[in-house]
Amino acid sequence: MNRTLIWQLAWRYLRGKRTANAAPLLSRISMVAIAVSSAAMVIVFSIFNGLEGVVKDLYKGFYPDMRVTAARGKFFRLDAAKLAAVRQVPGIHLLTTVLEDNVIVSSERSGERRIATLKGIDRTYLRVNDITGSLAGEDSVSAGNPYTAIAGASMLNELGVHIDNVFGMIEVWYGNAQNTNFIADPTSAYRRLQLHPAGEFRISDEFDDRYILAPLPLVQTLFNEEGKYSSLEMKIDVDREEEVKAALQQLLGTGYKVETRYEQNKTIFTVMRSEKWAIYAILVMVLLVASFNMVGALSVLVLEKQKDIAILRAMGAEQGTIRSVFITEGILWSLAGGLAGLVLGVLLCLAQLQFGLVKVGGAFLMDAYPVEIHSLDLLLVIVTVMVVGILAAWYPAVRAVRAAAPALRSA
Repeated sequence: MNRTLIWQLAWRYLRGKRTANAAPLLSRISMVAIAVSSAAMVIVFSIFNGLEGVVKDLYKGFYPDMRVTAARGKFFRLDAAKLAAVRQVPGIHLLTTVLEDNVIVSSERSGERRIATLKGIDRTYLRVNDITGSLAGEDSVSAGNPYTAIAGASMLNELGVHIDNVFGMIEVWYGNAQNTNFIADPTSAYRRLQLHPAGEFRISDEFDDRYILAPLPLVQTLFNEEGKYSSLEMKIDVDREEEVKAALQQLLGTGYKVETRYEQNKTIFTVMRSEKWAIYAILVMVLLVASFNMVGALSVLVLEKQKDIAILRAMGAEQGTIRSVFITEGILWSLAGGLAGLVLGVLLCLAQLQFGLVKVGGAFLMDAYPVEIHSLDLLLVIVTVMVVGILAAWYPAVRAVRAAAPALRSA
């Protein structure tokens, strides 16, 4: 028996007759259960994608597409020829050099002293790590203004310094490694730098309360590390990420560590993805439970179609053909429920994206839960539903084959 006839029979059983028979009713119930489970998968995947996107947007200002650091130690020196070779690696669009370390900051107004991270940057930095959308005031570093800085809004509020006050200054203190006898000469224990915050950024407390961006030459002088860097940060073609990483590692050697944005924040992204797949596993279990309705519905269908099975056997249909009919029926039921759930889930996600139906609540960066619909997630949902449908249909299909002989005798 050809495949076309198998699909025709399965489609006929899917439509069912408008009678009081149990099989059509049970099949509709099983399809509704699968649809609800499929919609839940689409919604959960889209929410996790949205949250991951929000995290990526938050971190892109201080975690570039690709970063190179020293495998040992904090700072390294790279000659001009090697730096030029790095810039020429295919897939790298922009490169910026950075020098950063922890410092002590204070201001005359507040008298407060606290730890911060001073990051020396060049004029390309804000093109590699885009925080311009979160920036207020002047991008003094890119403009080349000396002794000015861009700082986090939370830090400036704590220090009592405002970007509109031209006399407001931040004092930066960094340990002087050249002073080997602090007791004899305590005045030179620290190197000191005064900076005027011409701009401020508001991204998240993690960054707003920690970072100060200042011209690279000033920071190199303060740290007494002229010509040295703590990292090379790059904007790259993300589709060629692994290729760029391999090329950089080969060019620079084992003395340097090359990290993608994911690897720079491996813990947080691993946790988010683990949570996503844990929820997926739970929803698959729910889908399997829902598929028990399909097992029952197909079993009832086998009982109702015993005469049809006998006729098929009399026409020369093999056992595999009978089994294929009911497995195909299970696939059709699963697809019908899965596609309905897929459409429902996508529509709900689009409504959330457009109208923000479900609010986050509290003081968060977004008012409503973010959603991002990925085509691969939709494909995964359909494949999962089909696999579950095949598994659910296997037992009733085998039972149909066993029932073929008694049905033939009774016919």
